Amino acid sequence: MTGRGSPVHDIVVIGGSAGALDAMLDLMRGLPADYRGSLFMVSHIGANPSQLPELLAEAGQLPAVHPRHLQQIEAGHVYVAPPDRHLLLADGTILLSSLPREHFTRPAIDPLFRSAAHAYGPRVVGIVLSGTGSDGTAGLVAIGAAGGITVVQDPAEAAFREMPETALHAAHAHHVVAGAGLGPLLGVLADEPVVMPAPVTSDAGPGEELEVERPFALTCPECGGAIHEVGGSGILSYRCHTGHRFSANELLAHQVSDVERAVMVAIRVLQERTALCRRMIGDATAARRTYGVAYWSRLKGEAENELGVLWQFLHKATDANASEPDYAPASK
Repeated sequence: MTGRGSPVHDIVVIGGSAGALDAMLDLMRGLPADYRGSLFMVSHIGANPSQLPELLAEAGQLPAVHPRHLQQIEAGHVYVAPPDRHLLLADGTILLSSLPREHFTRPAIDPLFRSAAHAYGPRVVGIVLSGTGSDGTAGLVAIGAAGGITVVQDPAEAAFREMPETALHAAHAHHVVAGAGLGPLLGVLADEPVVMPAPVTSDAGPGEELEVERPFALTCPECGGAIHEVGGSGILSYRCHTGHRFSANELLAHQVSDVERAVMVAIRVLQERTALCRRMIGDATAARRTYGVAYWSRLKGEAENELGVLWQFLHKATDANASEPDYAPASK
């Protein structure tokens, strides 16, 4: 780093899919020995187990891990999105999200890029590597709009060129670099001071990445189709396009029942996970695997905490009859 006290390009977000592993390893090998930036990587692994942190650490000189939720960011570290979790950045903190998939995958690249652009603005370097589809393109545009540096792996050398080509055309990347040139480029950018803009007041924030969008329409409990309000009957009613009709209270009661069923399924799965963790803790203890005991104990604790939240929710009786009566005037 510069040591001049000015912000530098030290927040590096990297995304890739098919064929991106070689470029990621090349990047790690090419980093300067004294590199002090923080790297955040997303690969389209879905819910599958991943050894990417170990591979990255072996290829380079920086420690690489799957981070914990709310883990503090440290300079000179590599953080890899864990299976089935979006990796997001807040100011100095890592957030892990299990909200809906983007581009048919979780983890996805765009959520990381968007959150980095919001939290760090011009300090961010965004890199899109080999892959298919368009994940990373919108995020790279957001990084560029926030004053950050946009980088794309040279499509000519990418094993799958669709992702870098799409990002290149949409984001007008500042740099198009072969995999072997990524590490040296980051070393140069880490010594390049950043001019920080004046703070901009905005209602948007990193929290919006963790929020579920409001539904565009209610759905029919019979067939799953969209439903609309039906007027002229004197009571608040709903009808779907196939003809199913419900009063507001009937619809609410079905929603309450759906929530309860979903909670009970979640409780069952978490109880089974807790039992499995106990079994694995016993095996690890018998084999004197200290790391294994700590790992399975952590998973057991997380499952027990989540169970506690669900039981508290379930014990809060939901009374559908406490709603307004069916004869409330329907909105026009």
